[in-house]
This record gives sequence, structure tokens and C-alpha cells, in this order.
Amino acid sequence: MVLLTSNKSKPLVTLIEGGCGQGAWLVCRDGEPVRPPAGCAPGAASDRSGHAAYSRAVSDQTQEPQEDGVVERARAHLEAGREWKARDLLVGHVAGDYDPAALELLGEVSYAMRDLPSAGAAWFGTSRRGADVDAAIEAWRERHHDHFAQMWSSLPRSVRDLHGNKRVDALRRRAEQSRGSEQPPDHRPHAESESSRRGIDTATIIAVALGVLFVACALIGFVTVVRWLVPGA
Repeated sequence: MVLLTSNKSKPLVTLIEGGCGQGAWLVCRDGEPVRPPAGCAPGAASDRSGHAAYSRAVSDQTQEPQEDGVVERARAHLEAGREWKARDLLVGHVAGDYDPAALELLGEVSYAMRDLPSAGAAWFGTSRRGADVDAAIEAWRERHHDHFAQMWSSLPRSVRDLHGNKRVDALRRRAEQSRGSEQPPDHRPHAESESSRRGIDTATIIAVALGVLFVACALIGFVTVVRWLVPGA
């Protein structure tokens, strides 16, 4: 009997072997039997294909899963002391894909770096709750002075594209209302045209008045000169 274990000494596969043609092969993982490959049944003749299939079965059973996701890589950066690199990786990821696990980890990283407003923006679109979440969201609201349009713009793009989350949907509606109420009421076409006409009329009046004054001064000066030149006139 051969006992195969993982690096954590957890039994993975147990082989009770008597050899092909001599006895049955039994492959078990977590107490569940795996059917032996063809060619290795009790009493069957040994062949290379049977042994190859058996080797592949054992290899598939004992191989541990490979974790190469964004969250796993970000955790690796954190363990290596590269918090800034983990945050950049997560920020780029959640900008395009809505990933609750990545958003939660991004909030944790930002919170650990004492950037509470960024942590609040990351946690806002998740189901995470707690005192740390409340403090982070409060700091996020304080940074934007409860300006709903600015708060909405500060959320990751994947969260803004999310529908069905009550908090996100409520903030979306308030942001739209905030943008609508910020439109200046005086910016109307007829108001601009009226002000333009008033400006033109005032300028014309001033120009005419200056022209009349200039002509009057010129006449007075002409008469005065004539009197000097022609005595008794």
C-alpha cells in the first residue's frame, strides 16, 4: 500500500496495488473511489496504455489547483510588502470588471494605507458591512461634501455600470437629479438675444451723443475763429 500526501500532509490518494494481472488497483481521494483505468482490472494483462492511463489518473487526482487570479496576485504583492502595487492592480481590474472580492480587497488595502475615502468608494458597491465600512464611507462623503455627482464619478466604472444594487441605484438617481438642478436658469437663447440688443442700443446712443458733442464743439470753435479774423462780425 502506498500513501500519497500533499505538502500539508493531507492524504490525497491511497493506492493498494498488487500489480496489473495480480490484484485490483484502488485509487481513493477523500474517501471516494476512482475507477481504475482499462488494462489494470483484476486479472487483466499489463500493458503500457493501462499504465499510462493510470499515471494520468493519479496525476490528475493529486495535482493541486493553480491560482493565478487578480486577487491572488494582489495578495502576493501584499505579502511582499508592495501595497501600492496591489492597489494599482486592483484598481485597474475593477475599472473594467465588477468583482466583489477584488473590491473588498481594494477597500482593505486602501483602509490599511489610511486612505479612508478610497476605501469607502471601493466598499460602497459591495455587500460588506461593519464599523470600518461605515467610517470609510463617511470619510468618502466628507471628501466630496455630499455632492452626489462627484461621489458618483469617484466610484469604479464597473460599480457605476452595476444595476440591482440598492445603494448604487439610489446614488445614481441622486447624481442625475443633482446634475439637472445645477443647470443655470438664465442661460436661455432669448435672454441672451435681449441682453445683446440692449448692449447694442446703449453703445449706439453713446456714439451718437459723442458725435453731436464733437460737431457742436467744432461749430463753436469755427464761430470764435471767424470773430477773431473779422472784427465787428
